[in-house]
Amino acid sequence: MDLDLWQTEVLSIQGNLHLRAGRQVGKSTIVSLKAAEFSIANPKKTVMVIAFTERQAYLLFEKILAYLTQKYQKWIKKGKDKPTKHEIKLTNGTRILCLPTGMTGFGIMGYSIDLLIVDEAAFVPDEVYRSVIPSLAVTHGTIWLLSTPCGSAGYFYDTSKDDSFTHVHISSEDCPRKDQAFLDHQKLSLTKAQYAQWYLGEFVTAFNRLFSDEIIKRSCILKRRTEILKDRTYYLGCDLARMGGDAITFEVLDKLDREHIDHTESIVHIKKLTTETEDNILKLHKLWNFKRIGIDAGAGTLGVSILDHLLREDSAKNKVVALNNRAISLDNKDATKQRLMKEDMYFNLLRLLERGWLRLLDDDEVMLSLASVQYEYDNEQGKRAELRIFGTNTHIAEGLIRAAWLACEDKSLNLWAA
Repeated sequence: MDLDLWQTEVLSIQGNLHLRAGRQVGKSTIVSLKAAEFSIANPKKTVMVIAFTERQAYLLFEKILAYLTQKYQKWIKKGKDKPTKHEIKLTNGTRILCLPTGMTGFGIMGYSIDLLIVDEAAFVPDEVYRSVIPSLAVTHGTIWLLSTPCGSAGYFYDTSKDDSFTHVHISSEDCPRKDQAFLDHQKLSLTKAQYAQWYLGEFVTAFNRLFSDEIIKRSCILKRRTEILKDRTYYLGCDLARMGGDAITFEVLDKLDREHIDHTESIVHIKKLTTETEDNILKLHKLWNFKRIGIDAGAGTLGVSILDHLLREDSAKNKVVALNNRAISLDNKDATKQRLMKEDMYFNLLRLLERGWLRLLDDDEVMLSLASVQYEYDNEQGKRAELRIFGTNTHIAEGLIRAAWLACEDKSLNLWAA
């Protein structure tokens, strides 16, 4: 493997590691290699790979297994002790575990850990660290944190100033394998603060989270239903991704009454064709009989063509509603008054959660999506401050805001309502 100079330096670091990086620089690749070599060199140890969700944790865990399989095949136990999705056992007595943290880290408590690896560490709640760090006490263990920043608060931010860690910072612009044309496009598309966080790997003080850990923990309490209940009022919110995007989500809400709305299903598809997405919406509608279907049909989204086709379908044409991330009029008499539809929908969702009127699924991916939503006031010189809402894992949140908006504004679909 041809390593960048900074990756070679990471391999040589002993003790606690704080790796702060821009997106797509190869941080998980080098940490997985480093973890594999540690596991081979240190017998009878417990290595724990964690992240907010199982999906995130498994991505790094899978890279560790791939490297071990390629270079140390004979060290991997076979038969009844062969690798699983959550554990690799080595012939030297070391085992490598992979677990999601969720909001509390409860499932990780009780282990004695020699090496703790936290992927996307900025998104792991502080409560998790308070639960898990004591697991390193008896073993005098080591912790490796790797992440793109998410604001300037929390454990990952605090440890950036901790002298017991070796600190490595690599931006996407410093990566030798960078795609300069892509970075130039992102620099034009994003605000300076967004670009600084995602690609320069900087802690940005202007950013705040829209949904706090407290709200997420209090709201995400429902288990999935085993059946679809008939004669209920269901709403579907879709995030259909921008051109070239890959995550498509369908979020289903059940409105019992004005102050009681339940999140009953969250479905995420990866890299689906437009025709497949249309078919999936129609299949879901046949199962749930939605009262309204909200999709983003703004410019540059897959929703444009999907909306056109759904409007030709007899079963869906009176149900589908375009809820775009664009400006709309404050009222239908004065088109000069503008506000951003996306922000309206997000704050409507926040209001429902704060009041306890909407209960969400107890699902790590749902929690991560909400936790990733940030906002800033973009104060460009000579312009009025503009509120921007954004994030790196917002696809589920984007589906939820549309379903929630329809559930609240259903009677007349009056999008000018206060």
